[in-house]
Amino acid sequence: MRGIMPRNNVCIIIFLICIPAFAFSWGAAEESAKPEKNEEWILCVTNFNISALPQSQQIIGEVMTKSLVSNLDTVDHRIRLSPEYGYYEGYAWSQARAAAAKALAAKRNERDLLLYRGEPGWKYQSTLKTINADILKLEENLRLVNEEAPLIAGEPVFKLTAANISGTFPEPPRAGGEYRFCRTQNADAFLSGEVTEFHGRIYITMRLYVLYANAYIYEDEIIFSPDAANGAVEELAGRLIAALSGSSPAAIVVHADPPETLVLINKTFAGRGELGLQERPPGTILVDLSAENYFPQSAEVVLSSGELTEIDVTLQRQPLTETEIHISGENDAAIYQGALYIGEAPLTLRLPANLLDYINVESSNGKIASVVFTTPDLFGDKEELTLKLKTPLPKGQKRVEKARSRAYWAWGSTWITGVAAWMINGLYTSQMDGYMRGIDIGTDAMYNSANILYWVNYGSIALVIAAAGYDFIQMLRYMYSSGADATPIARQ
Repeated sequence: MRGIMPRNNVCIIIFLICIPAFAFSWGAAEESAKPEKNEEWILCVTNFNISALPQSQQIIGEVMTKSLVSNLDTVDHRIRLSPEYGYYEGYAWSQARAAAAKALAAKRNERDLLLYRGEPGWKYQSTLKTINADILKLEENLRLVNEEAPLIAGEPVFKLTAANISGTFPEPPRAGGEYRFCRTQNADAFLSGEVTEFHGRIYITMRLYVLYANAYIYEDEIIFSPDAANGAVEELAGRLIAALSGSSPAAIVVHADPPETLVLINKTFAGRGELGLQERPPGTILVDLSAENYFPQSAEVVLSSGELTEIDVTLQRQPLTETEIHISGENDAAIYQGALYIGEAPLTLRLPANLLDYINVESSNGKIASVVFTTPDLFGDKEELTLKLKTPLPKGQKRVEKARSRAYWAWGSTWITGVAAWMINGLYTSQMDGYMRGIDIGTDAMYNSANILYWVNYGSIALVIAAAGYDFIQMLRYMYSSGADATPIARQ
């Protein structure tokens, strides 16, 4: 039928049209599947120098190194910036060009030596044709290598050296040997540090050397007391992780009202009131804000790389109550809230409601008093505390130790006399039982013996009662002595 194209021809045309698309998509897939080089970024952690520490504290250096390495497990990959990418690209490119040129030179040398083999003419021509074809391919490969740079991984996987993973930390290199050290360890960078003592505190410095720059690109330091080692390691590791991952640090600004608000970040003092720009490693932090006579507040804040986070907080004032302090028979007694002097009696304290507090009082003549009390439950309520001063107990006499020693001795004496009375009672019972059975031999002697044991038995019982009474008195004395200096608790 005229005007209608045969079905087979239509299929052929559609196939011819789709061939370029298939070829393009196959080429694109082939191009996207081009393998990346330098897919791993390896760090070598060296042994931190602890020779300046006293012998008793050198274990701290080893613990710090291991703790730092354990924190590095959170690093998954590294973001390569342009200078680092360019270094690895140039290094891989030069290696690829050198390898291609070396292969081409070897093939050309093989062709030059073909004349000296003495092969028959037909075989010589055949071999020469094969070598020339290989040379053309190698020349094309060299041209392609010169024109196209290799593909480098932009986000290589972060790893530690195998020695570090097994718990071994090599000694750091001498000055000038850093590049060779990295090559020897098959690492892209190494971390070195030093732990010293500074007036009773621990001072740590560390540096990060990277292969691509042939220089130290990161330095950090921290000083802390030994009891704050865990928090210091976390803070140091956080900054190091940000540097190793190649991500930009985060920043935080805190605006707190009232101005005297105490600001803690991850339980560490950061400032008061207006806290200026502070760089922190990305991640979640805990911000605590508190001020006297205000309700404290806490918040978990997620810091993102390269972003500024602002916190604006106004603390809510706590409702205050009044507590009047009176001293019986004294008018010049000084009142202390803990160790802080707050005035002289009589004195009215304005404190938050339902707050547990402690005060102690001291007069000019040396008499003292102290009390733990709870402020009223409701806002605006008042309460009165009247304290009676007393002469402090003499110090240095070890009253409590002596009372405890006597109580223990009395307790032991009660047990010893009790066991002795039990044994004597057993003997007395045996003698009386034998006498009552009417044994013929030694009846009078057994009677006399039983009569003696009778009085001894009741004497031992009386001794046990006396020892128990003495023990009871000494226990009471010990309880009184141990609690004589205790601060009383006032009840509303």
